[in-house]
Amino acid sequence: MSWDAIFGGVNLLALIAWGALILLPRWPALLSALLYLGVGLLCLVYAAGLVSILTGLVDPVGGAGGNFNSIEGVRTIFASDGGVTIGWTHYLAFDLFVGIWISRDADAKGFSRILQAPILLATFFAGPFGLLLWLIIREGRARAQGRWS
Repeated sequence: MSWDAIFGGVNLLALIAWGALILLPRWPALLSALLYLGVGLLCLVYAAGLVSILTGLVDPVGGAGGNFNSIEGVRTIFASDGGVTIGWTHYLAFDLFVGIWISRDADAKGFSRILQAPILLATFFAGPFGLLLWLIIREGRARAQGRWS
């Protein structure tokens, strides 16, 4: 399988998962599927890709100075199609995980789905920015409820 195909597959999986998170009712089974099938599959692809690249099984960068100890080492990893694909998969997995947490937290705090949608879209498109928005927005209601969780 090519890196282009893997890249396309993880993008499609993330798009479907985010669409379901934003548009569908949040049944417990759906949230579990998003967590285990969405985030879990993305994590599996990431782990397999990372191990295969760093051990030199495919798209080897380890012998070319690829590592996580320096900017140059990370640049070397991202200079390959495999490195970009696993890096992107990393972002997709963590952003989806954060989106699931935001939606569960927002539901528990009584925020409307209409308010949640732009925050979730911001998290989908610009991960930490959407998370920052949510942390700012949730603060007042979390304090009013007398807890930080």
